[in-house]
Amino acid sequence: MPKASAGLLLFRQRDARLEVLLVHPGGPFWSKKDEGAWMIPKGEINAGEEPLAAARREFQEETGGDPRGDAVPLPPLRQAGGKLVHAFAVRGDFDPATLCSNSFTMEWPPRSGRQTSFPEVDRAAWLTLAEARRSILPSQRPLLDALESLLAS
Repeated sequence: MPKASAGLLLFRQRDARLEVLLVHPGGPFWSKKDEGAWMIPKGEINAGEEPLAAARREFQEETGGDPRGDAVPLPPLRQAGGKLVHAFAVRGDFDPATLCSNSFTMEWPPRSGRQTSFPEVDRAAWLTLAEARRSILPSQRPLLDALESLLAS
């Protein structure tokens, strides 16, 4: 059975423009990828954990931020790899300059026998919806559409 993850789609209004916070994954596989590589801060739901609790925990682990606004569930989506993503829209703010991500360790370079540590997230940025649609993983693009529909109603 595919694993499930949860995340927060943080949004704000700036000068009558809607902006969303996206993060760029860290590590060597993503270092040269930009367009179509960004995502919402998200991660795996632990056994017995509620999706919203997991989303808030993952946001804190990946960014160092702690948005406490009301969370509105967005329709779950299935990513290309089969993982089910539960996302929640939260109005809030976060300064990307304060990004403080947890890290992971992997063998790098490959077959070197050397373990190297990388941040799980290496950048965060506020993007307009148009910018976000170009930047986000294609499988997460429906989250932007769901947020736009939610705010229009």
